[in-house]
Amino acid sequence: MPDLLIELFSEEIPARMQARAREDLKKIVTDGLVAAGLTYAGAHALSTPRRLTLAVEGLTAQSRAVREERKGPAVGAPEAAVQGFLRSTGLTLDQLEKRDDKKGQVYFAVIEKPGRKAPEIIAEVLEGTIRGFPWPKSMRWGAGTLRWVRPLHSILCTLSDEAGSEVVPLDVDGIVAGSTTRGHRFLAPAEFSVSSFEDYAAKLKRAKVMLDPEERAEHIWHDATNAAFAAGLEVVEDRGLLAEVAGLVEWPVVLMGKIGEDFLGLPPEVLQTSMREHQKFFSARSPKTGRIEAFVTVANTETADHGATILKGNQKVLSARLSDAKFFWENDLRTVAQEGMEGMAAGLANVTFHNKLGSQADRIARIEALAREIAPLVGASPDLAAEAARVAKADLQSAMVGEFPELQGTMGVYYAKAAGLPEAVANACKAHYQPLGPSDDVPTEPVSVAVALADKIDTLTGFWAIDEKPTGSKDPFALRRAALGVIRLVLGNRARINLLGLFDTGIMEHYRELSREWADPEWQADIDAMKRVGAKSLDEFYDLQRVLKEKHTTQAQRDAERQRVMDRLAEIDLASVVDDDDLLLAFFHDRLKVHLKDEGIRHDVIDACLAMPGNDDLTLLVKRAEALSAFLKTDDGGNLIQGFKRANNILTQAEEKDGVEYSYGADPKFAEDASERTLFAALDAAEAAIGPAMAAEDFGAAMAAMAQLRAPIDTFFEAVQVNTDNEIVRRNRLNLLSRIRTICLSVADLTKLEG
Repeated sequence: MPDLLIELFSEEIPARMQARAREDLKKIVTDGLVAAGLTYAGAHALSTPRRLTLAVEGLTAQSRAVREERKGPAVGAPEAAVQGFLRSTGLTLDQLEKRDDKKGQVYFAVIEKPGRKAPEIIAEVLEGTIRGFPWPKSMRWGAGTLRWVRPLHSILCTLSDEAGSEVVPLDVDGIVAGSTTRGHRFLAPAEFSVSSFEDYAAKLKRAKVMLDPEERAEHIWHDATNAAFAAGLEVVEDRGLLAEVAGLVEWPVVLMGKIGEDFLGLPPEVLQTSMREHQKFFSARSPKTGRIEAFVTVANTETADHGATILKGNQKVLSARLSDAKFFWENDLRTVAQEGMEGMAAGLANVTFHNKLGSQADRIARIEALAREIAPLVGASPDLAAEAARVAKADLQSAMVGEFPELQGTMGVYYAKAAGLPEAVANACKAHYQPLGPSDDVPTEPVSVAVALADKIDTLTGFWAIDEKPTGSKDPFALRRAALGVIRLVLGNRARINLLGLFDTGIMEHYRELSREWADPEWQADIDAMKRVGAKSLDEFYDLQRVLKEKHTTQAQRDAERQRVMDRLAEIDLASVVDDDDLLLAFFHDRLKVHLKDEGIRHDVIDACLAMPGNDDLTLLVKRAEALSAFLKTDDGGNLIQGFKRANNILTQAEEKDGVEYSYGADPKFAEDASERTLFAALDAAEAAIGPAMAAEDFGAAMAAMAQLRAPIDTFFEAVQVNTDNEIVRRNRLNLLSRIRTICLSVADLTKLEG
């Protein structure tokens, strides 16, 4: 069975496109070969900046002949039906067979397709692949119509086996397939021929080309760490940059240079970001001080002076880049020294956060109010939390973040410390953005936690207010990520927070923001009063405004101002949001289910706990779910659930049949069997133990007490018939089942459990 080798040789392919291109080439070609009737043993794709390569091992030499039979319309069917069948099969009427069927004779088409040689199929598949390759961006060149990511120079396409190698005949817009390729652009540009993949890889290596991107990445990292170690430094790990640089070179040559003394005082994040973004340099730092002192660059060629000229040029360009960074840094420090962090943040009043949610300054005011309310719940000082909220986004106005947006938060920490703000306030500048994703760290400092929660809850309530909820796969404002961030913050810090109260506060802050323009000191008392009563309609809001404005405006002014505010409020529709907190909480519960599923807790267990009171306290909810999950894994737990379901089913059917609710009145004096009396005693004991345990939120103890009911319930069902002919005894037993249901449902809604 022959092996197939394909190389598409072009100008430099952008590094960010190479990994996807390798996968696309492999999938499109192999899928096409299989669809055409060929099979193969294995395939792998490789790439360098100038070539995409695919090697397919164990390819069949030709496709198998195919014989297909198709049943057609009945003989004598309308002409249109017969002609349609002929078109679908590509046959003529005299080529069809007539066969007997249950309802008479029908036409049958026998289609025979002979096997095809592999080269013919490969040429067809590869041409289609090249012409329709899904590059994110592609171009045309010269006078041709072919599109490729960069001008395509040559196609290598060979089939090889023990007998030798042959070129697959293929011509794509004048580019004729052959068995030749080229090595490194500068070190080995001459053309050479290959006969197999092994021959191809070996000759490329001699021609200064490392074909495997993983090999190039490993080589770069090995040489970089060795060079840094020799200088008493360590390379800052950056997997993304390593993959990118490996896609920029065919023959990596690692060089290390020093950073000028003038720039060593810059924050390490600034140095690292500037070198990574502008120069694609790795940073090398001192393991003792953490200061970045050198850089590692990767050249694509070997030089007689061992890279000295290359390093000199790189250091010259780097100095210019770092001079800019130093200017931004010093300019920002002057601003902080003269105006403070809140002065730096003043310009955010002119930065729109969202056209329906006001400016960044408006948002900061809302976050400050929320942070004050959250602070006591997470053990933070309300004043410190409020101060942190006011300065947390100040660095968005800094020159450094304007140049490097990815440093937002990070620079805020430095500027806040330079302004002499408390450590907790400074740290919140960065930590309040966290967690940014499922693998990001969760802040634990109380002030940071308060501001992070306020930031995310303001985002959620704000976009919920303007009806920008996630739909299906669309979530342009990352509300799912914000909700998951709140969940991780709450659970990671074991915080006891009732989310519904915070949702109300967040929504009320949107009311408050719209009223700020009135600049009336009396408004504060009115809005606080409205918050206390929980205004549920815009009319109440307008009434408060009317009372306030009538004190010092004319009727015309009042009407104009009222209409202006009504127009703005109509955009946000806050009234529907105030009544809609449960939908936002349900959104959180959906995110929590995903989070807990990853923790190994079944969805029905979560549903059983969500149905209980206090389900907006996520820590309490998870504590209950963990206890129930552990309980269900025990023999007593699983068996008790079956006993509960049996009791609940019998009771539910009886209540539906009788049209009454059996919820009280069970009396031991009507017990006829010892199992009944034992069950009464067990229920009394369980109630006595479960009540205090639930009050103390000791769900494990409550479920352990509930587990003691397993044996009495099993014995009861084995010994007695609930629906006996004696109506008094039947009613008493049904009320006894009601006690079982009530006690079990006090721990969790066990009706939600499956199985």
